[in-house]
Amino acid sequence: MNRREIIALLSGAAAAWPMAARAQSVERVRRVGVLMNAVDSDTEARMHLAAFRESLRSLGWAEDRNVQLDIRWGGGDAARRRRYAAELVARAPDLILAAGVPETADVHAESRSMPVVFAQAVDPVGAGAVLSLARPGGSSTGFMQFEYSLGGKWPELLKEIAPQVKRAAVLRDPSTPAGIGQWAVLQAMAPSFSMELSPVGVVDPTETARGIAAFASGESSGMIVPVSAPATRHRQLIVAQAAQHRLPAIYPYRSFVIAGGLVSYGPDLTSQYRQAASYVARILRGEKPADLPVQAPTKYELVINLKTAKTLGLTIPDTLLARADEVIE
Repeated sequence: MNRREIIALLSGAAAAWPMAARAQSVERVRRVGVLMNAVDSDTEARMHLAAFRESLRSLGWAEDRNVQLDIRWGGGDAARRRRYAAELVARAPDLILAAGVPETADVHAESRSMPVVFAQAVDPVGAGAVLSLARPGGSSTGFMQFEYSLGGKWPELLKEIAPQVKRAAVLRDPSTPAGIGQWAVLQAMAPSFSMELSPVGVVDPTETARGIAAFASGESSGMIVPVSAPATRHRQLIVAQAAQHRLPAIYPYRSFVIAGGLVSYGPDLTSQYRQAASYVARILRGEKPADLPVQAPTKYELVINLKTAKTLGLTIPDTLLARADEVIE
């Protein structure tokens, strides 16, 4: 090979190097569908989604670089939720983040092979989303909101805050396994606190308001609001009804207390979405949902609204205030 040929060869290789470097620096953009259980104007749900995004970014998956989120807001409408699940599956994402069990079921109705990470499931085994917590065994896994034993704390805390309560309305959704399971636990625990329970439907807001008004006519009354999607959607109404009828009430989430409720005890849902991002990142890197165990919360948060307590004429025990994770003055 003569000198002219060597120079030509080296020049061609040098010209190719920048192109190869550019090709290597362009990452494949992965697609993640997101099916939420709230409306897009729900500030609490938007906080959850923001926490998911932030955590995903910290794990190396940024929307402006290597991941694209395709978001749908089910808003508690079953028909809309099913339509959005079909839309997301049709777009063939790498996986779908589903808010809970209903959203997961809708995705599975479209494709049993689509990987799903649920962020705030209630009883995923009972609902058929996974085979077991330790070994999900299928295409979905994720994070539970609580174990049913949590329900036993609600009458206990309500009695500690309002010892005069002898009867409590329980705002429940009897159409779901979670609603049935929570009601069973509450019924089992209530006698220990000399408390009589009365179920009030929570699915239809008009019927809920009517049921609370009818129940509140008696004395020594209080209210327990277990976990359900309708209760979360209608939390402003429920908190307003509790205030109108002067009912000491305990709720499952901090968002109820921020809205003016008396006390909440339950999971930190924002943390649930942060953790869900960790499973999404692992699946994007090649792990299988079947190999990732469903995780339950390791900590529940107690939040107390002192302003509401004062309005109801209640004095919160110092021992309870000391245990609270947050006190709203």
